[in-house]
Amino acid sequence: MSGRDSFQPYAETRLASEDSKRALAAQHSPRQNRLLAALPAEDYGRLWPALEPVPLPLGWTVHYAGDQDKYLYFLTAGIVSKSYVTANGASTEFAVTGNEGAIGVASILGGESMLNQAVVLSAGYAYRLGAEWLKNELKHHDQLLRLLLRYTQALIVQTGQIAACNRHHSVEQQLCRWILSSLDRSASNDLPLTQELIAVCLGVRRESVTEAAGRLQRAGLIHYRRGHIAVRDRPLLEAQACECYAVVKREYGRLLPREKTIGNDGAHALEVHDTYRSSVIRSRRQSVTFAEGVPA
Repeated sequence: MSGRDSFQPYAETRLASEDSKRALAAQHSPRQNRLLAALPAEDYGRLWPALEPVPLPLGWTVHYAGDQDKYLYFLTAGIVSKSYVTANGASTEFAVTGNEGAIGVASILGGESMLNQAVVLSAGYAYRLGAEWLKNELKHHDQLLRLLLRYTQALIVQTGQIAACNRHHSVEQQLCRWILSSLDRSASNDLPLTQELIAVCLGVRRESVTEAAGRLQRAGLIHYRRGHIAVRDRPLLEAQACECYAVVKREYGRLLPREKTIGNDGAHALEVHDTYRSSVIRSRRQSVTFAEGVPA
């Protein structure tokens, strides 16, 4: 696969129409992003008029490697994968982002662009802020900058830990980490993803993903059928995963606002506050749905 073809958008992927954007905006709020939720009212009030609602369709490429970061995307729902694509087309994921963070942080670091691509793994929603508006805000006020720098530190920890995981741990351990990290960042219990895409994310063969999933099912950690994987025993799944999952989760909890700690554990409730409304997202069952199932 070539660099721009490593993650191909699904055939039905299209950016939403203006009517669809308005309908989606009615269901979402910028404050559902943990970074924006942590801003003082005065700082949030300055940014609010410039925040543009953007749907994140499954498979959409937010930016390609080398693209200039024109926007900073604050996710409120969904999951975005950041990956590096080699010259021969091989691709490996090194970070995932959900509503705890943002895509496009190069714009605050002076680099303007990054040598990686960001692709939507789970459809969602974001509010984007133009790079010029962002620079002006950071020049005169430091609250958002402090939050973004702490998030960047957490992102660096995640990147380093995934690199170590990919080098030293088994595919089975990597799959456990990947499933748990995806569930943590999902407001829904279902993620429409193919085995092939998971293999691309992990940088392994698709057959390796199938074999690892089979072992997890035989151990009673998950149950899968065509198009669906359900986590039966999360504590055991966490125990089966390598230490990388716990290290990254602990660092995100330490560095980012604690009241919005990442987690979709059991009956966990994630409370999101906004000037206009509050929403409580409850998880009762954790599962990952594949558009292409693992053969039983």
